Amino acid sequence: MDKEFRIVDNRKKLFDYIKFTLIILLLVMEVVIIAQYATNDMREGAVPQLIAVIMCCFVLAVLECISSFTLTNFVAKLTVFGFDSALLLVICLLTGNSYLAALYCIVLTQYYITVDSLKKNSIIFGVSCGLYLISFIVGWVVLNNNVEFWQGLARILGDVIFGLVVLAIHFFVTGFILKFYSNYVKLRVALKEADERKAQLKEAYEQLSETAVYEERNRIAKDIHDNAGHSMTTVIMQTEAAKLLIESNPDEAKSRIISANIQAKNALEQMRESVHLLAGRQQTRTLKEEIEGIIAQTIDGTELKIRCDLEDVPAGTGEHRFICNSVKECLVNGIKHGKATAFYVEMKKIGEMLNVLISDNGRGAPEGFSEGFGLKGIRHNVEAFGGSCSFSCTDDEGFKVEISLPSGGKSEDNK
Repeated sequence: MDKEFRIVDNRKKLFDYIKFTLIILLLVMEVVIIAQYATNDMREGAVPQLIAVIMCCFVLAVLECISSFTLTNFVAKLTVFGFDSALLLVICLLTGNSYLAALYCIVLTQYYITVDSLKKNSIIFGVSCGLYLISFIVGWVVLNNNVEFWQGLARILGDVIFGLVVLAIHFFVTGFILKFYSNYVKLRVALKEADERKAQLKEAYEQLSETAVYEERNRIAKDIHDNAGHSMTTVIMQTEAAKLLIESNPDEAKSRIISANIQAKNALEQMRESVHLLAGRQQTRTLKEEIEGIIAQTIDGTELKIRCDLEDVPAGTGEHRFICNSVKECLVNGIKHGKATAFYVEMKKIGEMLNVLISDNGRGAPEGFSEGFGLKGIRHNVEAFGGSCSFSCTDDEGFKVEISLPSGGKSEDNK
């Protein structure tokens, strides 16, 4: 609001300068008229007429000052304009018509810039044209009554047409300038408002970006706590169980140690990824390369067999991380709970969906089994991404996990 008031105040100052300039220009014209008439008076001795011209010029200047700087009502301005026209008529009768059009232009300019309405200015223009026509004809007839009718008529028509053309040009040029200035002021206001809104949006964007950074860090910290903590707990449980079984059931102890080893590797990899994300590093490997790396780590030093059929499918940051964690979770579950020795991992893009399949040859689970911590986490995240998942199994026939996500779906970063 303060800026708008300042613009309006500048507009008022500009118009005040123009009004002062018009008053000065009017005074200069009046001095020229009086000087010209004084020269004639000195020759003809018409002192009373000279005094009348001076008084008319003085009153005209005073009325212009009053109308310019004190009056705001349109009717009052029209009233003063009527007096101005009467004075111009008297000056025209006493001195001739040499400067009548110029005087009308000076007086009308003041009204045009004061009355900010095309309709009202058009009324003033029409009235002034009529008054100019009357003043010119009456003045010319009074001062040139000895001229022949046809000769006088031709001169009157020529001068009247010239004067009216001058008034019309003055009206249209002044109106164009005022309209241009009005649009310029509106444009300035609009640009200032746009700059203010841009600054506000920039500030809001920075605040949102900062909030997003904090939220992402909190999410990563939660991932470290949930995933790595869960994995390490599982490692401890598996190794403790292996210690108890190492003599009575060496094969079972070996299986548990292998599972703990894989779980520890996955936990270490998850922590590395989380630290990289906290440090602001970007993901450099594709989703296909990440899954291939997970498979390589899982079978390293073991007798596990994992076949895979992976397409190079692009995915958002959130989907990328989720799919990698899901593959790790499924491999660990298959080894730990299903005693699986072979896995099949598939990733393809079908239509607009990214589909992932992880199956194993383990002992499966009974019908109506209860989903554990890992499977519940997978289902929850899939639904958050707008996708779907299914878990299928039968006793002694393995376990299968199918995940389907929108390939252009919302990333976790945007949730």
